[in-house]
Amino acid sequence: MSESIFPILSLVILLPLFGAIATWATRSAKLAKNIALTIAGIELALTLLIALQLFNANNGHFQLVEKYSWIPLLNIEYLIGIDGISVLFLPMTALLTMMAIIASWNSVQYIPRFHYAFLLALEAATIGVFTALDTALFFLFWELTLPPFFFLIGLWGVGSQRRGAAMKYVLYMLFGGAALLFAIVILAMNHADVIGGTIPQDLSFSLPILLETPLANNLQTLIFLLLLLGFAFKAPLVPFHSWLPTAAMEGPVHVTAILTGLKLGVYGILRFTMPLAPTAAVEYSWVLGLLGAITLLYGALIALHQTNLRRLLAYASISHVGLVIIGISSLNIQGVQGAIFQLLNFTLISSSLMLVAGFIHHRLGSTEAIHLGGLAKVMPRLTCFYFLFALASIGMPGTNGFPAELLLIISALITHPSLGIAALLGLVLSAAYMLSFTRRVFFGPVTHTSINSTQDLLPREMALLCIPALLVLGFGFFPDYVLNINYMASEAWLLHLFNGAR
Repeated sequence: MSESIFPILSLVILLPLFGAIATWATRSAKLAKNIALTIAGIELALTLLIALQLFNANNGHFQLVEKYSWIPLLNIEYLIGIDGISVLFLPMTALLTMMAIIASWNSVQYIPRFHYAFLLALEAATIGVFTALDTALFFLFWELTLPPFFFLIGLWGVGSQRRGAAMKYVLYMLFGGAALLFAIVILAMNHADVIGGTIPQDLSFSLPILLETPLANNLQTLIFLLLLLGFAFKAPLVPFHSWLPTAAMEGPVHVTAILTGLKLGVYGILRFTMPLAPTAAVEYSWVLGLLGAITLLYGALIALHQTNLRRLLAYASISHVGLVIIGISSLNIQGVQGAIFQLLNFTLISSSLMLVAGFIHHRLGSTEAIHLGGLAKVMPRLTCFYFLFALASIGMPGTNGFPAELLLIISALITHPSLGIAALLGLVLSAAYMLSFTRRVFFGPVTHTSINSTQDLLPREMALLCIPALLVLGFGFFPDYVLNINYMASEAWLLHLFNGAR
């Protein structure tokens, strides 16, 4: 591990938090929006500085590490750092937060200062999730993401059942959090037992220490199942997925964009579940792959029959999570790099498609196919952006979806040919539901007179979508930038997994 001279990771965690307090404290709605956007812009600049200048891609270990004693009685530390697996999620989180703020600029009328304060608080907690290297600290940040989502969905949702959707989301996450906490405590106690120490003096919650602590085979299976269960709710994996379509229909669209764009549950499986129980991870990789295949095909088949764009995008997101899980279960470099690449793609593709759906809903009051039709004639600019992101979603060459999905399919075919075939089938279904819905909504005659007077994208909305659009094309034509950043960390991840399984 390489320690940081200047606590820049702490700065990118605390800056949105201080921004949230400042936004909440102001009495002016306009000032609150300006403060939130300014903080989000500074946060994006700082996270880009970390990823482009301060991070060393040739080092596969944790970097910019900050370590301070937090709860000495339990040996819990404030321990944060990044590696090639986590570093790009920082600017992606900052970018998505800024996009959510801009997308909701004119749509939030009810106590907007609280709304933007919650968005910034959510950003701080999410950055904490991606940087935490102490399992107790990780759990704290993990749970701190719940209150902002609860209030954002419940107070500013667009559906009549928004409060129920918010409660459903929180209950699902709390159930998963209980499994995570149980696993974290067992790991800490196991460390004390292995070194022959006493509790609580010799507990350890440090991820680098726990990665080097032997774990008995029976405990490995238990830890693997508990962590997988806890993260499966957030991912989400079938059958723990039903909260996402509900949130997509009832919550604010820009908040749903965050939910579909940031897959914290899949990151948790990659960061904690697999490395902390390497023997069980290798032994039960086929179970993980099977769970991924079920999620992939189930989500795609359900999406194929959807008539609402927001619900379709929610099930499409679930389906693509299944493909990422298949890649992780393959336990090869192509699968790990493809999984990380695709998780980054969620931030650019899934969230942007959801924001486009939000622009349609804001103008027409619905995203049901029966209320739409002929949008390409009256909204050509929106249609162009939608087409780009839709093509990226189905893995069209030239977009960032192609190299990620190609890596995932190759990894599955190498290790589990049957899962590779399932992955190919899932991609065919993905093209079917996206292109079928596109034909119904964007082409053909204008079905409602209100569509004729619909305004196309505003300059602010154009600027908002241009950033992810350029990144979709940039990563599509130059995927090596992403792959080079996480290559060393991916190799170290696999080496630890197979050495631990021996």
